[in-house]
Amino acid sequence: MIDRTNFQKIHRTRRCNVLELSISFTGDTSKYVQIYEELKQAILKKQLLAHEQLPSKRNLAKTLDVSVHTIKEAYEQLLAEGYIYSKERSGYFIAPFEFEWGQQQKQHISTAITSTTYNIKFDFNNGHVDKEAFPLSIWHKLLKKHFNVDNLTTSPWQGESILRTEIARYVERSRGVTCEASQVFVYSGTQNQLQALCHFFGQKSHVGLEEPGFKRVRATLQQCGLTTLAIPVDNLGVTIPKESIHMLYTTPAHQFPLGMVMPVERRAELLQWATSEKAYIIEDDYDSEFRYKGLPIPSLAKMDQLQRVIYFGTFSKTLIPSMRISYIILPKSLVEAFMLFNQEQKSVVSKIDQLVLADFIAQGFFDKHLAKMRTIYRKKQQALLAAINANFSKEFEVIGENSGLHIVMKLPKGLAEQEAIKLAEEAGIKVYPCSTSYQHGSKHANVIMGYGGLTLEQINEAIALLATVWQSYTTA
Repeated sequence: MIDRTNFQKIHRTRRCNVLELSISFTGDTSKYVQIYEELKQAILKKQLLAHEQLPSKRNLAKTLDVSVHTIKEAYEQLLAEGYIYSKERSGYFIAPFEFEWGQQQKQHISTAITSTTYNIKFDFNNGHVDKEAFPLSIWHKLLKKHFNVDNLTTSPWQGESILRTEIARYVERSRGVTCEASQVFVYSGTQNQLQALCHFFGQKSHVGLEEPGFKRVRATLQQCGLTTLAIPVDNLGVTIPKESIHMLYTTPAHQFPLGMVMPVERRAELLQWATSEKAYIIEDDYDSEFRYKGLPIPSLAKMDQLQRVIYFGTFSKTLIPSMRISYIILPKSLVEAFMLFNQEQKSVVSKIDQLVLADFIAQGFFDKHLAKMRTIYRKKQQALLAAINANFSKEFEVIGENSGLHIVMKLPKGLAEQEAIKLAEEAGIKVYPCSTSYQHGSKHANVIMGYGGLTLEQINEAIALLATVWQSYTTA
């Protein structure tokens, strides 16, 4: 046996040539694995050619001073993976390959992309929430209750019936949407349930998207092969489509990203359009729980009573994003066909998480949590607006502040969007571009600022620092 690194050579004479390979043994890996790896690389690099015969197990074992069993294991692994083939009473031979493996490997070597990284202290990500306010002790108690052997199976693809029932009750008391549990379908996020709708309606469907709007929604629809059309947004929200489309995706409670709340008159016009065109409206009611001025405006689904409206809801903002639980509520006219179309699907959400959430809602914890979070986020939003007013000049305008967990700041003419983002990052502050939400480009320089994940102290400190950077730049 060899105790140290040893280099041996395999010599095999084949008519006109002599083949030499070096095998290095180290103590880190089994010897048969090392022999297998060296031979495999030699095959891939064409150092061993197709149909050439390998040394017999006994001869190679003697040459390398290892057991015949070690060589046998190496050969059998190569055989199982198709690198060699065997002939009865003749031995082992190199398998032929049509691909230039060495060349293929070289083509896939990519150059590392270098980018400047900054130490971010304040992150105004609109997807962040106040993690410290999450009721961990209650959630953990319910998790222990439902984490048992009876709940280790998967859920029905539509979702747990108890959760679907609780969601139906919740949307009725909070948004006035009257529906049955059979109309509710549980998914793992907006993109996931949007994919389900894309497959259901088919690639021939044309979908109108708010301009600007959710870039991930646009990407999902296009990845699924559907045609998307940009429908302009004005100060009332998405405008009435002039194009012939099958569906319109909209965020009336808090338009993303510009933040306007769609008034009831525009909502009524959209519903009249959908009825006359026999189109469907996908109402994404994200952020609807967090409204800071005026009375809540009825959802499209409530006004329409789920005739032409497909309602989207999520728990990512109201609880935590990592939970990944969302839901669709379909018109009754679509339920049977949707059920039939998806009958071979499986649930994409943890059964235990669904049961815990259903219990959390049923015991009243969710409503209490929402009431607490409205107060917390209202204070954060007030602090953000006060800090902006105190530190920035009137050249910097805030829009979309009536609801939700983010605002949009309009930048003055002297400050471009990307330049503002770069200056902020250099100061340790992360803000986000609004331009990526447009399909056809934007004429204005705006940035998105979410405040849900920052403390009051962080908001004040970040805005004061940001004003120093941006104000000095614009007046330079």
